[in-house]
Amino acid sequence: MKNDKIRIGIIGTGNIAQSAHIPAYLKQNDAEIVAVCDLKLDRAREVALKYDIKHAVDSIEELVAIDDIDAVSVCTWNNAHAQAAIAAANAGKHVLCEKPMAMNVAEAEAMKEAAEKNNIIFMMGFTNRFRAESQVIKVMAESDKFGDIYFAKTGWLRRRGTPLGWFTDLSKSGGGPVIDIGVHAIDLTWYFMGKPRPISVTACTYDKIGNYQTKGVSRWEALDTDSLVFDTEDSASGFIRFENGASMSFEVSWAINGRDTGVFSHIFGTKAGASLNPFTIYGEVEGYLMDSSPVVEPQDPFVNEIRHFLDCIKTGKEPLASASDGVIIQKILNGIYDSAKLGKEVIID
Repeated sequence: MKNDKIRIGIIGTGNIAQSAHIPAYLKQNDAEIVAVCDLKLDRAREVALKYDIKHAVDSIEELVAIDDIDAVSVCTWNNAHAQAAIAAANAGKHVLCEKPMAMNVAEAEAMKEAAEKNNIIFMMGFTNRFRAESQVIKVMAESDKFGDIYFAKTGWLRRRGTPLGWFTDLSKSGGGPVIDIGVHAIDLTWYFMGKPRPISVTACTYDKIGNYQTKGVSRWEALDTDSLVFDTEDSASGFIRFENGASMSFEVSWAINGRDTGVFSHIFGTKAGASLNPFTIYGEVEGYLMDSSPVVEPQDPFVNEIRHFLDCIKTGKEPLASASDGVIIQKILNGIYDSAKLGKEVIID
């Protein structure tokens, strides 16, 4: 680290990099973005010029070979996460990887192995863990305020919210809303539950509405919107069983004829329960049912996530969202698709 600043390389300069990662790093006094990489060199150069970044390159190999980089954010298409993260780890760079971890479990395990082999910090971009409300619930769960959390419901339903661009191209994304937004809901709720080991999943995926042309709606837009491929699901639902006897149901959609929910999570314990969207604690006080809504100051979860990543690099502590967590969530995601394809419950190893 030069001048006590952690020097950052950004791999992929699409929407998530420009709207979330780069602004979050710029708010940190102890970080400096020194390089950006994108398959489209012109775009990398535009970003570098806009933010006064020293290097702009068009290959992962070239970026990770730059000596004055300590860590990278992987913000590429999903199908390049493994390539980028492994190359960075092998070059001794710490890694913050956007969700999902990879396209499949084999890639995810290879990424974890590379991180361990090279003794670098590897952190998953499970951003919803870094919401202020999420941390309140997690602290309460760890202090046994909910008792035994035995069941949970989670999801994220968009009425008309299919993203534009590569997200609907299976070869680039690895899946539809399950792997795009469902990953946030499932991970967050699993985190609240204490991260029990998943043993099986039953799921259905659907492609019923698809590439609609609804007017008057806004949606997440990739910077590359020339792709007309739509070969992913547009909605899904399912049920996950855990080794400790707990279970979780989930439902996700990019397009469905129902109300928008945002990401939601409901956990049910033997002492109390909690929900996000709305943020509410359900319990009893002096023998009476009591619902409470803790007052929490809004925070930018991306800024909190980046701050935590930098702190882990400085201290060497394990990230809140580790490579091991990423592998387990990847097993659940791929189990969902396997179950839907086979039409039956599948075992998660």
